[in-house]
Amino acid sequence: MTKRKKPNYKIGDTVVITIYGTVGRITDVKWLDGKYVYEVNKSDGLFIESALQLLSEYEGTVLEQEQIDIEYKFFFGDLVQVSGYGADLFKVVGFRTEIWRYKEDAWEDVIYELSRVSDGEWLEAGEEELTLVADAENADTFIQKLGLLYLVNKQEKAASIPTTPNMVRKAEFEEIERKKEKKELIDNLLDIFNDYRILYEMFQDQEYYQVMRVILRKLESLGSNDGKSHV
Repeated sequence: MTKRKKPNYKIGDTVVITIYGTVGRITDVKWLDGKYVYEVNKSDGLFIESALQLLSEYEGTVLEQEQIDIEYKFFFGDLVQVSGYGADLFKVVGFRTEIWRYKEDAWEDVIYELSRVSDGEWLEAGEEELTLVADAENADTFIQKLGLLYLVNKQEKAASIPTTPNMVRKAEFEEIERKKEKKELIDNLLDIFNDYRILYEMFQDQEYYQVMRVILRKLESLGSNDGKSHV
């Protein structure tokens, strides 16, 4: 029986992958089909001995390993506005970095994967197309405020519908409930107004301005209702 020869390299050796000119460290040694093969930097590929050389013995040109530091502006759960989509709001559900290298040029693109809040439509956008509306910690609270405004609008429309005798008692009960919650409602409307004021100052979007006007009218209406109740 022929005695197996020792491998030329051992785990921990710093080697050059000669076909690429890149430097790595041996992380595993395997015996495969009668020859040694080597894992470098825990990669999936295996290299035969002839493709490697100890760094200390290598006389060719070694390519420097590039250290890339990417600073992300947005993160999972952030609420953003996308250029070209008006006042629509999107949540960040994923992101990736695309690295481009050419002989005379190099750059990195950060691509964000988004989901529209209103209908879940999926969208990809570059970092320069996004503007932060609310970070992940405050995004749900902001969306809840938008939902509250929707409910107030719905209640206002329902109140304008003519009532029948059978609806009177229900309407009276709802009015009592509304009075109990009026202070909380006013506070929430003021919060929403302030949020939209900030958005309007940031984007100068007339949709935000119109929402501010609607909220002011509602606040004036609530105030006038209070005045009537004290007559």
